[in-house]
Amino acid sequence: MLEKIREGSQGVIAKSILILVILSFAFTGVSSYLGSSTEVAAATVNGEEISNSALEQAYQNERGRLEQQLGDMFATLSADDNYMQSVKQSVLERLVAEKLLDQNAAELGLRVSDEQIKAAILSEPAFQTDGVFDNDRYQAILRQLGYQANTFRDMMRTDMTRRQLVATLVGSEFVLPGEAQYVADLQGQTRDIDYKIIDATPFLAEISVTDEQIQTYYNANLAQFVRPEVVSLDYIELDANELAKDVKVSDADAQAYYDEHKANYTQAEKRLAAHILVQLGDDEDAAKAKAESIYTQLQDGADFAELAKTESEDTFSGEQGGQLDWFEAGVMEPEFDTALFALNKGEYSNVVKTNFGYHIIKALDIQAGAQAPFADVKDKIVAQLQDKQAVDKFYEQQQILADTSYEVPDTLAEAAKDLDVEVKTTPEFTRTNAPELFSKPDILKEAFSSNVLLDGMNSDVLEVAPNHVVVIRANSHKAAGTMELADVRNAIANRLKQEQANEAARKQAQEAMTEVEASGVTADYIAKAKLARFDQEIDGAIVNKAFAMAQPAGKASVDTVALANGYAVIVLKQVNAADGVDAGLLDALKQRLSSQYSENDYRAVIASLKAKGEVLYPVAE
Repeated sequence: MLEKIREGSQGVIAKSILILVILSFAFTGVSSYLGSSTEVAAATVNGEEISNSALEQAYQNERGRLEQQLGDMFATLSADDNYMQSVKQSVLERLVAEKLLDQNAAELGLRVSDEQIKAAILSEPAFQTDGVFDNDRYQAILRQLGYQANTFRDMMRTDMTRRQLVATLVGSEFVLPGEAQYVADLQGQTRDIDYKIIDATPFLAEISVTDEQIQTYYNANLAQFVRPEVVSLDYIELDANELAKDVKVSDADAQAYYDEHKANYTQAEKRLAAHILVQLGDDEDAAKAKAESIYTQLQDGADFAELAKTESEDTFSGEQGGQLDWFEAGVMEPEFDTALFALNKGEYSNVVKTNFGYHIIKALDIQAGAQAPFADVKDKIVAQLQDKQAVDKFYEQQQILADTSYEVPDTLAEAAKDLDVEVKTTPEFTRTNAPELFSKPDILKEAFSSNVLLDGMNSDVLEVAPNHVVVIRANSHKAAGTMELADVRNAIANRLKQEQANEAARKQAQEAMTEVEASGVTADYIAKAKLARFDQEIDGAIVNKAFAMAQPAGKASVDTVALANGYAVIVLKQVNAADGVDAGLLDALKQRLSSQYSENDYRAVIASLKAKGEVLYPVAE
């Protein structure tokens, strides 16, 4: 057969086909060199493309900003592909808005001169040292950001032109004093109400629902019964801490380690220090002169402790005759440390300067260094040896796990056999209720990956924590779908009963409202004077309704509102004006309103430019 293929390949038709194939590759290569590209733009704004590379760079910048802002929370959020896709979409919309603004600025003939750019660079605090422009700092920052000077100036020109347009359109917003005062008066307003709660619970005992009602509700609300994607995993876990529990260390091994590392178990020399301190203050010369005067008094026979009480500016130690604490070498500042450890017991130093001031230091007592007895450090040595052997074994087993789970990718049984461990299995879980071992974003993402769920492969070795890893594979998987009626039957029945009970409570609340409107009597109602908008003592639905009701005109206003378990009748008797508005609150409201107005204007400008232009979002085929 191979012979026939070779003979056929020498024919005229075969050679012609071969030539056509070669030419097609040749023309494809030439076209690529000529600059044609098959890359689909992320968006096209009035004929101008926003490339996918530009979008990706802006997206990565936004990821970095979010990670810095949110910290550990971002790791959890970033594991959600839908969330990250929404972030990317918002970045694209921002790029589209910027492109629209740039085009509009060009149409209006807006320009930024070289002198304006130069002035902006010179006044930028990031490029200044002690308030003065520093060219070396400027160049260093540009290098760090990866910009050439001319590229950076072009970016600034574009940005300043864009801001010039936005400032013209948005920066003219202002807030009238009356507007802020009006909002402040509304926020500070209180209301006097009477209210009565009609609880739905007593009605539940009299209500029953039929199979037909349950089926009808289920059919009409299938979207409520979507089952999330569920997975159960098989996994092998290696944890050095667990391995350490099985490591046995003999007394002889511990003693041998102690003998080889005696230097590690030497108790350092300690000294009980005292000092007299003169702080530097504004006049350093005066401080030094005072310290030298104290030293002279000591030389003349004055008592160190008494001078510390009367002259030391370290109040706490001064009351103790200058006594500080026991110190090992290297704990205090170098100058203090050197002076203290050069003294014999009972001696004091010359005047010593540190960042805290001028000291005269005394060695009150000395505790010589000593070898710690084996018995005192035995437990510590045993734990160290256990940890070391466990970590060594962990890395050995981790390599076996990695090799075997990769070489036999469709089962964990072989890896478990090589390691002499069990394959464990998780209960079923969703993305939102994963067991703690699998809740780390990277592991959770791998658990629901196509490699594990669709291809049925073992995962790579995944790190849970230092010296703690797992390899996972799918045990069972249920795709997202609609739950069976049998699984949600009781929940539907309870919901229908609650709805009917709430309806009964609503009818009773309507009757109570009619009675109050006719008689004005609220003797069995709860009275609440000066109810504030953010009152936490009363159900939020009642508070919101009370502030949505019209002011009483001649007689009280009456209305009802649904609660989680029943209804409430609300009688609004009086609206009370705000007691007084702080000037600081007014200023804050003005700033907030101004920001809101400006944001609304900006969105309106972008919406208008979009409506007048053409924004396309091509999709790669």
